Amino acid sequence: MSNIAILLDGNALAKKVRISVKKQAAQLATPPGLAVIQVGDNPASQVYVANKRKDCVKCGIQSHAYHLEASAGEQKLLDLIQWLNEQAYIHGILVQMPLPEGYDPKAVVHAISPDKDVDAFHTLTAGKFYLNNEVTFSPCTPAGVMAVLDEYEIDPQGKHAVVVGHSNLVGKPMCQMLLNRNATVTNCHVYTKDLAFHTRQADILICAVGKVNLITADMVKQGAVVIDVGINRNGESICGDVDFGEVEKIASHISPVPGGVGPMTRAMLMLNTLHSAQRMGG
Repeated sequence: MSNIAILLDGNALAKKVRISVKKQAAQLATPPGLAVIQVGDNPASQVYVANKRKDCVKCGIQSHAYHLEASAGEQKLLDLIQWLNEQAYIHGILVQMPLPEGYDPKAVVHAISPDKDVDAFHTLTAGKFYLNNEVTFSPCTPAGVMAVLDEYEIDPQGKHAVVVGHSNLVGKPMCQMLLNRNATVTNCHVYTKDLAFHTRQADILICAVGKVNLITADMVKQGAVVIDVGINRNGESICGDVDFGEVEKIASHISPVPGGVGPMTRAMLMLNTLHSAQRMGG
């Protein structure tokens, strides 16, 4: 049996989120403020920072960009973060990763106030998140995936969700969000034996690894929802972890790369910044 899956359009949904954020931001006495710090001149980081600045403009969020030379040193970065922690007009702080050699990412992340940790990397933020505390920030990429599921009325409750990838950034919080919505969750990773055995059982299959064509059509159950979080460069093009052309004939719903989860990750960052401003009485 062959069909063409419904496309999970992250671009369209991200636009809806941005419109909602802009409307709510306009109601605040002080506009939400997002500080983005880049250390060094990583070309990919420059692109990501520029995209976040564009999103801020679309959402009515004040963008505050800071750039430090790679040679500036960790203490200068920590001092800047501490200063931003104290500024009332800054509601969210993020440091663009990766950092140059010689910087301790863990120390940098933990210098950010948990009240402004819109990337949701701080240990206190993660602890509240895993305890299902609503007064916290949600990790942006998994939150984006859940928003996509909601938009297309895909209820995880009672479904078997298989998450491939167990990073702190995506895989682990993704599993927790699905558990909070009463899915039965299997988490696979690089040490999982017979990956296809597990993926073929998935009603909802989410892959966040970073390997071209890791998920092929024979690894997907007929009618499964497939969400591709991977981002890979394949020659001159960008693709995900899923063999899109073949898997879309098997799945009921599938997210593209690009245009799927990526735009939603940035949209959730905007939403976290808005929520921070609202909590601070903006």
